[in-house]
Amino acid sequence: MFPEYDVIVVGAGHAGCEAAVAAANMGSKVLLATMNMNTIAQMSCNPAMGGVAKGQIVREIDALGGYSGIVSDASMVQFRMLNKSKGPAMWSPRTQNDRMLFAAKWREMLEAHSNIDFWQEMVTGLIVKDNRCKGIVTGIGIEISSKSVVLTNGTFLNGLIHIGEKQFGGGRAGEKAATGITEQLVSLGFESGRMKTGTPPRVDGRTLDYSKMEIQHGDEDPGRFSYTETTLPEKQLCCHVSYTNPEVHELLKTGFDRSPMFNGRIRGLGPRYCPSIEDKIDRFADRDRHQLFVEPEGWNTCEIYVNGFSSSLPEEVQYKALRSVPGFENMKMFRPGYAIEYDFFQPTQLKANLETRLVANLFFAGQINGTTGYEEAAGQGLIAGLNAHLAVNELPEFVLKRSDAYVGVLIDDLINKGTDEPYRMFTSRAEFRILLRQDTGDIRLTPLVDKLGMNHLESRMETVEKKHEEAKALIKFFEKTSITEDQINPMLASKNSKPINQKQKLKGILLRPEVSISLLEEYVPFIKEELSKYKRENKEYAENSIKYEGYIQKEKEMAEKMDRLEEVRLRDDFDFDGIVALSAEAKEKLNFLKPRTIGQASRISGVSPSDISILLVHLGR
Repeated sequence: MFPEYDVIVVGAGHAGCEAAVAAANMGSKVLLATMNMNTIAQMSCNPAMGGVAKGQIVREIDALGGYSGIVSDASMVQFRMLNKSKGPAMWSPRTQNDRMLFAAKWREMLEAHSNIDFWQEMVTGLIVKDNRCKGIVTGIGIEISSKSVVLTNGTFLNGLIHIGEKQFGGGRAGEKAATGITEQLVSLGFESGRMKTGTPPRVDGRTLDYSKMEIQHGDEDPGRFSYTETTLPEKQLCCHVSYTNPEVHELLKTGFDRSPMFNGRIRGLGPRYCPSIEDKIDRFADRDRHQLFVEPEGWNTCEIYVNGFSSSLPEEVQYKALRSVPGFENMKMFRPGYAIEYDFFQPTQLKANLETRLVANLFFAGQINGTTGYEEAAGQGLIAGLNAHLAVNELPEFVLKRSDAYVGVLIDDLINKGTDEPYRMFTSRAEFRILLRQDTGDIRLTPLVDKLGMNHLESRMETVEKKHEEAKALIKFFEKTSITEDQINPMLASKNSKPINQKQKLKGILLRPEVSISLLEEYVPFIKEELSKYKRENKEYAENSIKYEGYIQKEKEMAEKMDRLEEVRLRDDFDFDGIVALSAEAKEKLNFLKPRTIGQASRISGVSPSDISILLVHLGR
């Protein structure tokens, strides 16, 4: 009935979809197994992609040949570049998306791929022989053979939904939990734990009074996630902002005695940086209001996502409290918010390529590794799918360094430090934020996957090379071209910037914080004429390269120093116990994690700088 597949991907969420297309685009024959074909690429929580650090990840996925950026662009209803008031290392693209269109576009692209087959059924177990994964077992007892398996189970492993004092099994509202896999993995020696996440109520937008809320427009000149020329919408939808108040807080408190968070029924830890509304009121009791983002679910629906009101309180408490929010006085609810507990596996049990240490050719990606967020899941899925293909073809693994990508930072953090709460990416987690800007993803990453032979990136490399050429030409133009006082001083005066008293190179003018290429184009005709032939994205890349040249060079030097530690390899059978001077904690952690390099060893929690020095001396370095 089934051929032997190269890769089976279990779960068709964001991680699963990216894993499937990554392996398929490398040439593997892939089976994507999901409990429900109608919920492929479902946006289980908010209908948005990107945000601070997360937007950088989506752009990196696109640069690596993934589809999340293309699908996000195709389904966007609003685009905003966040943090534009800060330096470019902090700029983060974000789209509000049409939930149904997002899922439909993903399914369309998956079904168009000749290397991807589908099977709709719960997967309850794995075929494991001689510590090697050989396939899957389904709920009705079908065994499907493969050379590797990628698990991307999301919140479905023994998922338990909480609404007030009610609790019931489920991996998502209206969908049953997945059973069997956790129990088998534990029997094989894996360490599992429980985590918690939540979602807010969905409400009827026809019953809201938007005149009582602040309006939030998209960017006037919207950008895109993909480095390709994706089609952007001709118009954008507005989001709105409202606020809770003391009355809302008091109404919510009436349900605290029935809250599964406060009475101990939920044991898993939730995301620290995305707390429920009851948690915010409890932890920040001195605040009399909290911001709520009122976000449309799509072009052709009245459903609204109330971002910031995640809750597992009884549904009648949620309803009464929401009706006291300005603009929500006549609100009708589609469904209440809820919390969900699910199984995850400590990611320290994984290698850098996301393959498990205990079972060969078995890969984990997404929330099974303790992360939260579509973007973090999708990034892991892509890397797991690539490496599953490479493993079955006995090719070298593909691993991103911390200086390569936010995805590299994410995976390095997970496998070396583990996590006891849902891991979310922030720009502050990366040491090389200026190198990892959202405008450099294609420059950094597309050449890496092109070398692997991914079969749909030829045109991408041409675009990257053109971007390089245009940036070099632009930088040369600013370095070589001079400007006179009468040409530039009116613009400088408009920005309260010190005028020049003699001819000066354009690069010196551009280095001023208040000056940008777009401003120069606006005020100086010959600059506008010269730069009209260049793409906006390439001008932005060139401008950042000029303005932050010194910082970029410093980060490159730091990255090179780190790379030198990555080049000091450690054998798989390295005897850490034989080095007497190592601390007891370092020996324990090093023996368990078996780092491949000194660089990786240096990032393990509990391994001190003195331990690293001892290792280097032992290795003759």
